[in-house]
Amino acid sequence: MQVYLDNAASTRVSKSVIELMNKAMAEDYANPSAKHLKGMEAEKYLKEAAAKIAKTMKVSEKELVFTSGGTESNNMALIGTAMARQRYGKHIISTAIEHSAVHQVLVHLADLGFEYSILKVDEKGQISLEELKSLLRADTILVSVMYVNNEIGAVQDIKAIADIVHGYNKDIYMHTDAIQAYGKFKIFPKKEGIDLLSVSAHKLHGPKGSGFLYIDERVNIKPIIYGGGQQRGLRSGTLNIPGIAGLGEAAKEAYEDFDKEVEYIYGLRDYLIDEITKLNDEGIKLNSGKGVKFAPHVLSISISGVRAEVLLHAMEERGVYIASGSACSSNHPGLSGTLKGIGLKEEFLSSTVRVSFSKYNNKEELDFFLANLKELIPQLRRYK
Repeated sequence: MQVYLDNAASTRVSKSVIELMNKAMAEDYANPSAKHLKGMEAEKYLKEAAAKIAKTMKVSEKELVFTSGGTESNNMALIGTAMARQRYGKHIISTAIEHSAVHQVLVHLADLGFEYSILKVDEKGQISLEELKSLLRADTILVSVMYVNNEIGAVQDIKAIADIVHGYNKDIYMHTDAIQAYGKFKIFPKKEGIDLLSVSAHKLHGPKGSGFLYIDERVNIKPIIYGGGQQRGLRSGTLNIPGIAGLGEAAKEAYEDFDKEVEYIYGLRDYLIDEITKLNDEGIKLNSGKGVKFAPHVLSISISGVRAEVLLHAMEERGVYIASGSACSSNHPGLSGTLKGIGLKEEFLSSTVRVSFSKYNNKEELDFFLANLKELIPQLRRYK
């Protein structure tokens, strides 16, 4: 039996997405910028994808810029804002639990003369709205807070954050990394006060290498890629039509039967939380909880006396695939900023794994994971 429980890293591409992408590659393969009929046929995929995505968030198609994925979208949002707004200020606010695709950009901007302040989080991964108020300044140009944390699944109240930010100064841009949130939550940027929003297709059963950045119509940012002037000059380069088509179809699918599918995934998460709690092992700590303050698809588990990487490979040998942290940063090992941010004790910092679900998982698979977990924990603790 093979059980894939690493959906926060990447998801299985849905059948309808594959079919549409195959058609775009095999039949409608022209450059969408070409002026002939074949080019217009390719461009049609672009327009249809934009319409599908815009409908899910009740925004205009013109407010979407297609990118290569979440990392580029985050870079575009932060660097683009910094370059466009630097004469108004050079101060940015973010959090202690952002993905490296935000944190490393902040480090880069600091090298260019910008300054950033970091919001601390509590043991549940929540920022303090009072601390946010205290950090806002006359020279603040951007606040970037992730919607759902990729390691523990903590969900921020983005609307409350945006209300504070825009209440202080309506010209401060509010960005959210929604890469783990889009497809799991109903997100309406206009209602929630979101100016910039990043999404990646492969987190919602779409293809890798495709994503988008939502840019509110009132927002002005500078491009970070220059060239042929595609996408109104905001992101030059020949458009990845198969990837964009797949992203649009994945977005449509995610919100077609949204309530039923999300309720199902919440059920999987809560079932696993209950079963792990029944183990009554004081050396096991759950860093994610029930309720809507945690995403439906992410569960972080710390197990004292068991190194995460050792457990990951022991599970792998039994056909179970989990993560030892954020897969996007696995090539640069080190202790997680998120886990340190929530105040996890030293004994748990290198002993935390992430289990993440999708609509393709079931309780039988979770039982298989649990059976192996029960068997492996005492074995691995003997060899710590």
